[in-house]
Amino acid sequence: MDRLSTLLSQFGVRASLFHSGKLCGMASYDGADQRGHIHLLQAGRLTLQDSNGSDFLLTRPSLIFLPRPSRHLLIPGEPEGAQLLCASMTFDGGVGNPLSASLPDLLVLPLDELPLLADTLRWLFVEAAAGHCGREAVLDRLFELLIILLLRHLLDHHGLSTGMMAGLADSRLARSLVQMHNAPHLAWSVAELASESNMSRAAYAAHFRAVVGQTPADYLLSWRISLAQKRLREGRPITLIADEVGYESPSALARAFRRKTGCSPRDWMKSVAGEGAEIAH
Repeated sequence: MDRLSTLLSQFGVRASLFHSGKLCGMASYDGADQRGHIHLLQAGRLTLQDSNGSDFLLTRPSLIFLPRPSRHLLIPGEPEGAQLLCASMTFDGGVGNPLSASLPDLLVLPLDELPLLADTLRWLFVEAAAGHCGREAVLDRLFELLIILLLRHLLDHHGLSTGMMAGLADSRLARSLVQMHNAPHLAWSVAELASESNMSRAAYAAHFRAVVGQTPADYLLSWRISLAQKRLREGRPITLIADEVGYESPSALARAFRRKTGCSPRDWMKSVAGEGAEIAH
């Protein structure tokens, strides 16, 4: 059972290197560019100040992961500075996509506690230090691979306590979540999902809500609407989208969309793309 591939095929990640080398002065990020960030501290000392003003002193090589736009400061130690590789990142489907929304605001992990990422980290650092042609393109792809491996690490080590990723890390819930992800067009009942998890209906519903933070029905609605939003951004006709995500008509999708978001698909597109945005028919 592959818990990540469908998620990543729908809400893939794109990374873009913007710093490689020594950081000698404070770097400030205000979150206004609508991108997340990943920073790799390779050597030196670094203070990270998060959006709440809390300081984290890093004294060994570490990964700093901010999956959504977030104000933060990086303050290198004096006088040696800090050796850093930094990339911005976006997930397909916008800032509120279900994959990034299921991740914490901030993760700080020592590199020596991430054995699954070790080979990719070595490759990143070697490539960053070399002057080969295509260096930045290679580093962008390696950062994307690193993020996927980090997601795998979080699943394998139960690194999150609630939300979709926590559900995928739960051996009793993972299969039913994967089934919803793979086949959102099907009319999944709680009884069918419970059967996928080899649990009684009542036990499944209670456990799902405790781990994921939503009822199974609410989660399926959220997943379908997230897929619909992504397809609307791509310019897909709403008549096709409705069938793909499990609604018998565009009007049925519009009712579900309004129930979840508080607005119609057309109004949501205007809020995303500005006045005059059109939904294909």
